[in-house]
Amino acid sequence: MSTPYLVRVAEDAADREACFAVRKEVFVGEQGVPEDLEYDAYDAGAVHVLAVRQDGAPLGTGRLLHGEAAVAQTGADPSVGSLGRLAVTEPARGLGVGAALVRAVEDAARARGLAAVDLHAQTHALGFYERLGYEPYGPEYVEAGIPHQGMRRSL
Repeated sequence: MSTPYLVRVAEDAADREACFAVRKEVFVGEQGVPEDLEYDAYDAGAVHVLAVRQDGAPLGTGRLLHGEAAVAQTGADPSVGSLGRLAVTEPARGLGVGAALVRAVEDAARARGLAAVDLHAQTHALGFYERLGYEPYGPEYVEAGIPHQGMRRSL
């Protein structure tokens, strides 16, 4: 059975706009994250991944920070990338889109020679990331008013 969606690196302005639309729907609309916190200076240099339905409708997104952009997120280790802004639209949840996006970010990290991927998981999603091989570390903390936990996976 083929998957009803495709996951790829966002290549152009239209792809990035689709990524931002998904983030706005999920983080700003559903979770109440202030828009000025959702979008940041790191978006310009990040690798964005996008899941689209066969008709092109966006279903999910995620981003990889690497190099200097990731250092502040990963404990100053330049060999570690930072996965973030992972979002799947409500109708696409349960289809495997989130896991496929995580794997696409990991592939992008490997392509850049990174040794591991770090992320700040919303605590309700810990089980999802643990099933994908991520291990929690450090204390729980609050980011954008939502409880989070640091997690990392070696590649």
